[in-house]
Amino acid sequence: MEKIMIQPDICDGCGDCEEACARLHGTSRITVREIDDSHYPIVCQQCEDAPCVMICPTEAMTSEVNPEKCIGCGLCMMVCPFGAINMHDRKAHKCNQCPDKDTPACVTACSKRAIAKVDTERMKLKKQDEHIAKLTGLGKKKRKSTDFISVLTSNARTKKVLHKEAD
Repeated sequence: MEKIMIQPDICDGCGDCEEACARLHGTSRITVREIDDSHYPIVCQQCEDAPCVMICPTEAMTSEVNPEKCIGCGLCMMVCPFGAINMHDRKAHKCNQCPDKDTPACVTACSKRAIAKVDTERMKLKKQDEHIAKLTGLGKKKRKSTDFISVLTSNARTKKVLHKEAD
């Protein structure tokens, strides 16, 4: 499964993603918020058990919004844990990750690469590999034990341990 991933530490708040989305859909389905001189792109995360889908009284909410069914009640906007649903012309709008395009418009427009489409399964496998490497010590750099200080220190530790065992 692919999802849009946000890297807020890279975003400079240029608004190119919002403009590209608005050109494609008539209104931007992404919002860039500025808090304490940092910028945060807010995009629908396509929740598995989406509260917006569950609360919608007209079943207008799915992975996108059916404008024919949407009555603009705003319940979806109130329950979204990310604040990713916008209202425009009395209809709800949320990112659908541009399913008809290879790459979503916001991802293409972002020159800083603060927004990316990632394969969540591949990302999970990479994280598992990193974790296993850490557990097995494969991720550690080998230390040279041939330098003079290291040899002295390890000899001192060995003598100390042997001395304690003898007591």
